Amino acid sequence: MTDKYDLALIGLAVMGENLARNIAGRGHRIAVYNRTADRTRAFLAGPAAGLPIGAAYTLADLAAMLARPRKIFLMVKAGQPVDDMLAALRPHLEPGDIVMDGGNSHYPDTRRRHAALAAEGIRYLGVGVSGGEEGALTGPSIMPGGDPDAYAAVAPVLTSIAARAAGRPCCAYVGPDGAGHYVKMVHNGIEYGDMQLIAEAYATMKDLLGMSAAEMQPVFAAWNAGRLQSYLIEITAAILGHADPLTGRPLVDLILDKAGQKGTGKWTSQDALDLGVPVPTITEAVFARCLSAYKDERVAAAGLLAGPRDTWQGDRAAFLAALEAALYAAKICSYAQGFALLRAAAQNYAWDLKYGEIALLWRGGCIIRAAFLEDIAAAYGRNPALANLLTDPFFTAALENSHAGLREVVAACQTRGIPVPAFSASLAYYDGYRRAVLPANLIQAQRDYFGAHTYERTDREGTFHTDWMKK
Repeated sequence: MTDKYDLALIGLAVMGENLARNIAGRGHRIAVYNRTADRTRAFLAGPAAGLPIGAAYTLADLAAMLARPRKIFLMVKAGQPVDDMLAALRPHLEPGDIVMDGGNSHYPDTRRRHAALAAEGIRYLGVGVSGGEEGALTGPSIMPGGDPDAYAAVAPVLTSIAARAAGRPCCAYVGPDGAGHYVKMVHNGIEYGDMQLIAEAYATMKDLLGMSAAEMQPVFAAWNAGRLQSYLIEITAAILGHADPLTGRPLVDLILDKAGQKGTGKWTSQDALDLGVPVPTITEAVFARCLSAYKDERVAAAGLLAGPRDTWQGDRAAFLAALEAALYAAKICSYAQGFALLRAAAQNYAWDLKYGEIALLWRGGCIIRAAFLEDIAAAYGRNPALANLLTDPFFTAALENSHAGLREVVAACQTRGIPVPAFSASLAYYDGYRRAVLPANLIQAQRDYFGAHTYERTDREGTFHTDWMKK
């Protein structure tokens, strides 16, 4: 038996530690390195004890410990730290070696690094990893992109550590250069939308219906047994049932209403703007987190700005049924936006993305895992060239039966001054997409009036300009 290790992992923060343990637990011999040697020693003496994990304290030693071609997994902070580590690692690599970036890198950085290393014969993979700390240890969703031969070489490791759903690993080659990190970025954008929609359903129950956390908990638990079954609905029910050990009150009621973000949702919205793809649900979810950060200003404004004072009166059970339908309809619209963005990126970057396979990659391990993704995979199985999920027969019928609930919820909340930006954006997206005629004709006339931008006509071919000031 060779004394060389199968692969290496650099970066022993919690995600890196858990991935290393997952890899070793699947029978792969792995060497680890961390910039801080004490962290490496503590890992070897603690969580890694008894596993086939070796330690290196210099990059030169790490490279010498590996079987060729070397396979190195980076789990360092996205951005400049990745470039710094690649620069430090490069002298110890040779043509044919494989470097995988498992962090949340922005896909343009991955495309740049892929091209630079390919010029030197180093094979590079941008590997989207979703599932958080628990997923890293027990099985994440893995979205690899880059050199296809490199993926073939590391596939036995990656598929063995990935989550499994319906008997198959949630890991498959996505596409060239930055495709893996792009798909992970869109996953995170959809995650922002999902979380905001759930938060708005919670706010509707709390502020419109006057429900307590204890009353909401069984509602979310019941939803998780139906068509909304998902990890995020599941943990929402768990959160609502969790009491603060100090006060006995629901812990969620004591958490400050300021949501953090790491930037991947923002990247999704920015790229959608660059490609001209509407993703309003995702973008409103990003803006909602931004608005939540203005806590002091909101507290001050609450005493100054007027709003409606009437309260809701009606059949709570019937309204909760409408709210479930609203959440389902809005979720369809949000995912439709995400997959439309993937389609535009595939066209723009010449990536042959398999949308049904991507949906199945998200079926287990990741944060947006949900039974609903099987329906998306089936839609692309029926038509791989589907322009928009809304036009698939299954989703067309689903929306026919649920859009009324979305309208009822948006109307009730807006009438009573309860902000539901993601619900509202989803409804506007649905209504905008289903209309054959939009008021953009007036906008184009305005553009031609003040800037001579020209326009097309509905009754003849060609491009036209009018001298609007001429009598």
